[in-house]
Amino acid sequence: MDFAEAAVRTALNSASYVSPRLAGKAAFRLFRVPRGRSRLRPGERAVMDRAEVSGIAVGGEKAVSYRWGTGERPVLLVHGWESRGSRFAALVSELLDLGLSPVAFDAPGHGEATGEATTIVDLRDIVMALNWEHGPFEMVVAHSLGATATFLAVQELGLRAERVVAISAVPDFAYLVDRFCAGLGLRARLNRELRRRIERELFPGEPDIWSRFSVPRKEVEGMSFLVVHDEDDDLVEPAHSRALAGALGDRAGLVVTRGLGHRRILGDSQVVAAVRDFVVRERAARPVRPTGAARPAAEPDRSPRPAAG
Repeated sequence: MDFAEAAVRTALNSASYVSPRLAGKAAFRLFRVPRGRSRLRPGERAVMDRAEVSGIAVGGEKAVSYRWGTGERPVLLVHGWESRGSRFAALVSELLDLGLSPVAFDAPGHGEATGEATTIVDLRDIVMALNWEHGPFEMVVAHSLGATATFLAVQELGLRAERVVAISAVPDFAYLVDRFCAGLGLRARLNRELRRRIERELFPGEPDIWSRFSVPRKEVEGMSFLVVHDEDDDLVEPAHSRALAGALGDRAGLVVTRGLGHRRILGDSQVVAAVRDFVVRERAARPVRPTGAARPAAEPDRSPRPAAG
């Protein structure tokens, strides 16, 4: 823990003795707002300059979408917390070479999008909006919280794809809260206050978010999965991805890397190659889908959702 984190830990824990409400408010602010807006890296610029760019309204803000290719065999790329769509640049190039059409985005509070922050429900709704516009997707590749949001779209809004790649998947929303509190060394009292604020201010009226916002605990029919995690991930324990792969059954493969951590895993050549092999292998095992496949029968729910900001 660096000096700044130690100072935050001391201040919040001390304040919780005097005013749990104010300390909880400060912890909530730290939790819901990304620590910084990640910027485009030089090595990503050439790929991003080739994208067709458009906007998506969500939670009162505007997400930014990126599209490459012809539109045939579309693939959705879903970034995680404090990340952005350009982090998939290496994979975009590989998918284009395979004849696929990648679609990525920046959620509110991330990348080039507007707003201060986003929620898992916002991510879910962006996934479904893009599915309506560009899908149905042949594959979804999702990282971190983006993987959790993708599974939420599968479970609640009927998202379907032939294949799903879950990289460094967060097992459930409660895990994020516990890891956040543990990372700052916050008292159990602050953990409870933070959960109450999340329920009241981020998701008012939503049913039990602590069980809803989680990855599937059973196999999903008709879909194939590749689960990827790094042994040295310091944010999400790799045991969770092993459990996920086991729960998904025979249709799931597991790739475990080393030395990449939680974020560098996205651009790693070994991971890109694993996704490429997954596409080629699964494509050979399935009948070819006719081009111009029908869109979903009904447009996904786009009713207003609570915004994180």
